[in-house]
Amino acid sequence: MTHARIEDRGDRLVVLNGNAARRGALTPEFLDAITAAAEQALAPRIKAVILSSEGPFFCAGGDLNVLITRQGLAEDDRRAQIDRLHARIRAIRTCPVPVIAAIEGGAAGAGLSIALACDLIVAAEDAKFTAAYVKAGLVPDGGLTAALARILPRPLSMEMCLLGRPVTAARMAALGAVNLLTAPGGAEAGAMELADALAKGPRNTQGVIRSMVARAYDTTEAEQLDIERDAMGRATGSADAAEGIAAFLEKRAPDWS
Repeated sequence: MTHARIEDRGDRLVVLNGNAARRGALTPEFLDAITAAAEQALAPRIKAVILSSEGPFFCAGGDLNVLITRQGLAEDDRRAQIDRLHARIRAIRTCPVPVIAAIEGGAAGAGLSIALACDLIVAAEDAKFTAAYVKAGLVPDGGLTAALARILPRPLSMEMCLLGRPVTAARMAALGAVNLLTAPGGAEAGAMELADALAKGPRNTQGVIRSMVARAYDTTEAEQLDIERDAMGRATGSADAAEGIAAFLEKRAPDWS
């Protein structure tokens, strides 16, 4: 029985969490599939990666039955286990194309970390987002505190982390943390719609923009102005700009091929 697989759907890759029996709890197979998809996305034909699930729940985070086995390990060994998760978060962040999370049921713990590491989030209206580490005497990992600080108001981040209370997809959407709400069962289809829109754009330019926006959270305004200057200087002389400007002036659709 496999707990994850990658589906190649032409100009996009879909990573499916197959651990439905345990509400999508993290498995080595799912984490490895995320890294593999990010590597496969180097192919020029790929325009997006979608993280989804085969079951009714996107990802419940770390399996406590697995975590309890780590209690007897030396601290350095426990840190190494967490580094494996963090390598997957970095793979999402540095993926050459946008990564879309399709959330059915909910995302909890490290599952929430994975979802918030993505560039775009589609969620079913009944989905919930939970950072309940505190209820197990644990603390967030997977870059969750950094992601929450960037996306949500501080009081809500504290509520999620200190009290472990779930937040509805509707509330997350109202705060701008979810891009699209769908009817239950429709999250993956909604992610496909976003992937369709991305596929109509210039892949190389999208990659540069994605990197610029990601860096903006960690730079000063002066540094970001320099980043934008350099990127725009390169973009103005690019093939994407030549085609995009010509298409606009000629009142036609651009051909990004």
